[in-house]
Amino acid sequence: MAYKKEDILNDFDIFPKVFAAGKEALIHIRQTGGRPVFAPDTEYGLTVCAMDQGRPRDYPRLSDFRDLTVKSDGAGDFAFRYTFDSEQEYLIRVFDGEGKRLVQLSVYCVEGELAERYPFIGDLHIHTTRSDGGQIPAVVTANYRKYGYDFMVVSDHGRYYPSLEARDFYKDLPIALNIVPGEEIHLPAVNGYRNDVHIVNFGGEYSINALIEGAATAERGKDLSARAIRENDVPDVMTVEEFMAKMQTIADTLDVPDDIEPTTIATYRWIFDEIRKGNGLGIFAHPNWLSDVYQVPERFTDYMMEQRFFDAFEVLGGENYFEQNGFQTARYYEERAKGNVFPVVGSTDSHSSYESNRNAFICATMVFARENERTELIRSIKDLYSVAIDTISAEFRLVGERRLIRYACFLLKNYFPIHDELCYEEGRLMKQYATGTEDEKKEAAQLLTILGKRTDRLLKKYFAF
Repeated sequence: MAYKKEDILNDFDIFPKVFAAGKEALIHIRQTGGRPVFAPDTEYGLTVCAMDQGRPRDYPRLSDFRDLTVKSDGAGDFAFRYTFDSEQEYLIRVFDGEGKRLVQLSVYCVEGELAERYPFIGDLHIHTTRSDGGQIPAVVTANYRKYGYDFMVVSDHGRYYPSLEARDFYKDLPIALNIVPGEEIHLPAVNGYRNDVHIVNFGGEYSINALIEGAATAERGKDLSARAIRENDVPDVMTVEEFMAKMQTIADTLDVPDDIEPTTIATYRWIFDEIRKGNGLGIFAHPNWLSDVYQVPERFTDYMMEQRFFDAFEVLGGENYFEQNGFQTARYYEERAKGNVFPVVGSTDSHSSYESNRNAFICATMVFARENERTELIRSIKDLYSVAIDTISAEFRLVGERRLIRYACFLLKNYFPIHDELCYEEGRLMKQYATGTEDEKKEAAQLLTILGKRTDRLLKKYFAF
């Protein structure tokens, strides 16, 4: 996401950065700025300061500041052992022999299940030229890796096969970007009622759009290779008439309010059920998108929230005006206050992956998962381990559970700027592989093989799990 890298991260490296509570950690501090601050073979004072518990002079019974003595090695670097007690950020302050503070660095302690999970940033809603986007799938995925994304989906309007195209294009390269299959679902009207709630199928093992004859089947046919990543238990393709009859049959069994069209609800219920049958994540996208008026009526959004057909809510949807993301965020917190807790995601809904597009990189999702793998990401989001990220303004904003957004805030300042530097080169080489001459493609493949999955190794360095 190209978050601002503060000078302290250029001048010093502290690792690991994240630890499990109650377990002793070996922490290294290295000078990387070129101008030595620590002399070789010299003793320094070090204070570990718990951020959440106040200063000793103000809250002596609560505060947790602990003093240590450390000695640098022959290069002026040093290491020390420490056991962190509770989940929060800690400041590491180093002082010279006269008590002058030389440097302050940050680390984080996590408890319980977070000590088994790594942070991955991604986008769950992106378009390419296969619908109404600006670049081909291979270029879009390269550009998003370049800006620090660990996972992403190509979710073209009405089409699943572009996501398979992107996956297949890079399948023989050792890249760390996880390209997840998916689509934005648009199905035929039933009884004249257009189904205009936008739903994203993230990671589903078969296409929902291609279950009904239409643009997707006309362009790529009905073969499973164009509409699924699994070979068995994939529903057959229906005609439009068969689909309409099926939705009417479902609608006839429903008891819905008088102001809600039953066939519309039948369609949405069926879509989300099919996404789940395909082991995907069904996302209710951007109800407050301004499409002439708000895309989804407030009353309809109320009903969607009450019934909870969806798996996750796209609380941040990629537009830079306040009405969309601001109103959706307010609704999310109001629903939480009522006890209606559901997963949230942030996505760009991008239609161009170039910097010239103001909305290309303004929203994302951070998922805390055991690995950067499709089913694990989906499971983690469903289990409420996700945070939506808003980078519309200069200072980022986060939406989600307070515990997770505190941790995510630390990571966006102290880990992801380092992570993103590695992603940039990988994404640049992916773009070269996608669009270069034959010699340039060969060079890109060779360099990607040499580089390997560096961000995977970075996780092992900075997270002591």
